Amino acid sequence: MKDWTPILQWKGVSKAFGDKPILKGLDLWATEGTSLVIMGGSGEGKSVTLKLALGLMKPDSGQVLFRGKPLTAGPFGTQAKLYKQSGVLFQGAALLDSLTVWENVAFRLLNADRIGRKLARRRAIEALDQVRLPATVADLYPSELSGGMLKRVGLARAIVAKPAILFLDEPTTGLDPVTAEAINLLIVDLVQGMGCTAVTITHDLVSARTIADEIAMLEGGQVVWGGPVTAMLDSEHPTVQRFLRSGGLSRPAPRKG
Repeated sequence: MKDWTPILQWKGVSKAFGDKPILKGLDLWATEGTSLVIMGGSGEGKSVTLKLALGLMKPDSGQVLFRGKPLTAGPFGTQAKLYKQSGVLFQGAALLDSLTVWENVAFRLLNADRIGRKLARRRAIEALDQVRLPATVADLYPSELSGGMLKRVGLARAIVAKPAILFLDEPTTGLDPVTAEAINLLIVDLVQGMGCTAVTITHDLVSARTIADEIAMLEGGQVVWGGPVTAMLDSEHPTVQRFLRSGGLSRPAPRKG
């Protein structure tokens, strides 16, 4: 019988900053091999939800579970296992200006996995090919690349270690519509091709509809609507409808008479 334990789960998670609650008993999970998109307005806890999973913050109460086990610190804890099996695309790509493109892509291989430079470079170039960048960019510096290329390099770095779970932080922010569409389609191809799980936070409805299998809408520190991306347009939940209207995607109201 197949194990239906979520690969990642937020279980009754609460988090506040001072007297301002951000998450209030959040219950959410990502199923292995699927793409989960977390949406919500500014200040609704999208980034906090991601940072809790990455261990950059600790919940005030509740637990974050990886493969059914609570995240714990230490070199042999569940958090360490999650790190080894995950890749992250940061919102601004977060490349190091002093390193070449291939050194940025291979940063984890060189510094954490202690792989030799020759092999690390080869694997970095393979990852660049996966995101449709030629080997000729490997020796360039980030300052020599366009915004879309920087995002692709960030994606290459996220997938170079062949992760089981991929975290994507606003993957299309700051990109023009054509480049954003290319990045969205690339994410779909990468996730399906690698068979990994993706957890994405975004406010971009077009991006969400393209890359998501499941969508979770946050409001008031909780998931107020969740379901398959195909069901989103039919949802009558007011928060979902506000997002749909803001993106010009809501269904027109029926005519009277």
